[in-house]
Amino acid sequence: MSPEHRNVDLLLVDDNDDDVLLAKTALQGASGLSLLHVARNGPDALEFLRRQGRYTGARRPGLVLLDVNMPGMSGFEVLQAMKADPALLSIPVIVLTVSCSEDDIERAYAGGAVSFVQKPVGLERFRTVVQGLDRYWSGVARVPG
Repeated sequence: MSPEHRNVDLLLVDDNDDDVLLAKTALQGASGLSLLHVARNGPDALEFLRRQGRYTGARRPGLVLLDVNMPGMSGFEVLQAMKADPALLSIPVIVLTVSCSEDDIERAYAGGAVSFVQKPVGLERFRTVVQGLDRYWSGVARVPG
């Protein structure tokens, strides 16, 4: 690992079991991104990020992959809550969703997301996306903490 290559802990927020499995499998080949936790809904994600309840001793993630289409509290609401919280404001959020709606793209960026990625179909395409994220977030970009 080169000196500029860093490990980045990742929080995945997604309620779809198939997408979580795809992401976990794709992340196994990542050299710099490591899956810290999977939150299956918005309230669990915020509890983890705020280190509340059962997550009191949780490490802070360097990056959040956030699905926006979740029941109850949507990913957009999670994003809004994160960007309104001074303790969470600086954590980069990538919206990773099946949506390709221009409204969703604009809403994500306006809400503070650093990127909007349409979920790829199939493991190989998902791996390609994860490899790109891995190279950028662990080798090029710097994250707080």
